[in-house]
Amino acid sequence: MLFRTANLPQLGEFDEIIDVRTPAEFAEDHIPGAINCPVLSDEERIAVGTLYKQVSPFEARKVGAALVAKNIAQHLQTRFRDHPKPWRPLIYCWRGGQRSGAMSIILAQVGWAAHKLEGGYKTYRRDVLEKLATLPQQFTFRVICGATGSGKSRLLAALADSGQPNNKPQVLDLESLAQHRGSVLGRLPGQAQPSQKWFDSMLLQALEKLDPARPVYVEAESSKIGALTLPDTLFNAMHAGECLLLETPLEVRVAGLLEDYRHYLANPETLIAHLQALHRFHGSQQLEHWAALIRAGDFAALVAELLTLHYDPSYFRATSKHYANLDNARRVPLDNLSPDALKEIAKIL
Repeated sequence: MLFRTANLPQLGEFDEIIDVRTPAEFAEDHIPGAINCPVLSDEERIAVGTLYKQVSPFEARKVGAALVAKNIAQHLQTRFRDHPKPWRPLIYCWRGGQRSGAMSIILAQVGWAAHKLEGGYKTYRRDVLEKLATLPQQFTFRVICGATGSGKSRLLAALADSGQPNNKPQVLDLESLAQHRGSVLGRLPGQAQPSQKWFDSMLLQALEKLDPARPVYVEAESSKIGALTLPDTLFNAMHAGECLLLETPLEVRVAGLLEDYRHYLANPETLIAHLQALHRFHGSQQLEHWAALIRAGDFAALVAELLTLHYDPSYFRATSKHYANLDNARRVPLDNLSPDALKEIAKIL
């Protein structure tokens, strides 16, 4: 065997990590920092798999080998063409089997120190889940609580920007990782959420950058952010954390939410459609009333009613149930959500 093998703790020893799985597999999740150089396209992998099941493994391997050789040749002529002899690539596929083996053999034949990742992506994914099941317990969280629109996300961003370069507050921005604001209307315009697996990878990467000896600021969240689920260990560690309770007047919250959700103001029918998710809580008559406010352009009244009738009761019911230290929370009055006001609060904290 010309190529050598490596394991996960050795990832940092290589110049490049190459994922040879299909673009769809790569898009769902991959080792952070890896590049995608597929040896089979999505369509080719399906065709070879169908041949394997319907004709024979031998016929599938013949066709697959030709496709793999063609695609590796394409990468050699383009992506790898200018790499010098000392280049050290690490290559992986699903299980560390034939696809990564084929690429590793050819790159090693060229003269590069090609290594194949033992166990492939499956080993990496198992490692992610094992670490997420234990790592969050190492941190002390300071949880920013407060009613919807009170400025939790804005304060978290202000904290991330505060302090000296070598002593900034530690922040874990879960909604940024999840690409979702965490409510029924929390979808970001024109932006899909990542897959659960990619969210897990990004979350682990964020946690591994934090210092367990220093507190970590995080926004209070439910167990799900949009379609994505937080690890139980992280959720439980947040529940045990010290709480900060933002106290922001209703009118300030309404104004801030109208800024944050202005994309809905230009798409009233989309807003009406998304509010249908609240039907089981409020019924047809209430939803028809809110639809009338939307079509009349009275968004301030709509937001105020959504807060007082739905979001505030459900939020405080959930936080009171889960956050053991909420009754002893440090209360933070926040009379406006301007960047300067948030910067001052961040300095005090």
